[in-house]
Amino acid sequence: MLVVTASQIAGRPTTETLGLVRGSTVRAKHIGTDIVAGLKSLVGGEVTGYSSLMAGAREQALDRMIANAQELGADAVLDMRFETSQIMGGASEIVAYGTAVRLDAAS
Repeated sequence: MLVVTASQIAGRPTTETLGLVRGSTVRAKHIGTDIVAGLKSLVGGEVTGYSSLMAGAREQALDRMIANAQELGADAVLDMRFETSQIMGGASEIVAYGTAVRLDAAS
């Protein structure tokens, strides 16, 4: 499955637009990560526990979006984006979304 942030793929004309596809996940912080983050804020630097948590959430949202596109019979997802929002203190939602399309197979 081709997934791009562009509105077209060079040399691969779009033959059909199938519609919006999306995948999301909600992740909560772990108390241990909060403690480490608090200590890290004193000295600065990357909070790797949060980085890892968000990277996993992005991958899961992306996988779910791709599964949604495959259900529609898509060859690609164009204009793919991520968005995040805080659901409650300590929990965030990551959404991956884009436009599912079929591409010209002859190109």
